[in-house]
Amino acid sequence: MSTPSKEKSQKPKIPWYNDVDGFRIPGMFSVEAYKSALAYKPRPDDLIIVTYPKCGTTWVQNIVACIFREGKPFGSALEFFSDTPFLEMTGAEAAEKMKRPGAIKVHLPFRLTPWSPEAKYIFVARNPKDCCVSFYHHTESMPGYVFEDGEFDDYFELFINGEVDFGDYFDTTLSWWEHRNDPNVLFITYEQLKKDTVNNVLKIAEFIGHEYK
Repeated sequence: MSTPSKEKSQKPKIPWYNDVDGFRIPGMFSVEAYKSALAYKPRPDDLIIVTYPKCGTTWVQNIVACIFREGKPFGSALEFFSDTPFLEMTGAEAAEKMKRPGAIKVHLPFRLTPWSPEAKYIFVARNPKDCCVSFYHHTESMPGYVFEDGEFDDYFELFINGEVDFGDYFDTTLSWWEHRNDPNVLFITYEQLKKDTVNNVLKIAEFIGHEYK
């Protein structure tokens, strides 16, 4: 009698996530910080950079920082993270205490993003194929996910079903696409930014404020 191969009998390996009210966050994140992030009240001068993970977040954070800082680079990674806080990881207090002008980062669909018609929001979208591959490598290489040597095929199934951290790529992107014409929302893509960096940086600067263009 034959026995199933080890490959077929093994259950898919799943990264470590926490499910908070139906929304997955990385297992190493504080649930308390995440909940405080959702309750954050944006200030009128807030700029919030919204992306699904691995869609150009850090690139746009640095572009915005260079605009605000007149090209002056950050002195350290600590300065970067404190001046551009990741709201779901750090909680609301970090955003309340950050230097201004500055930008807050979130990976949230529209329905969960702290919203104010007076604040400004930059949403960055990316080709889902490239996003998925990059997100897999990020997850597999980060010890906190406990996904070392995780298989791409297993991760792809999670991604395509919206079962990875920060929810469903398509739901998040479409939820912000519906607001692309709101006066306080700038919807851009990673591909546009890569193809015509100069003009899209100028578009970001003008959106932030005419004094920055």
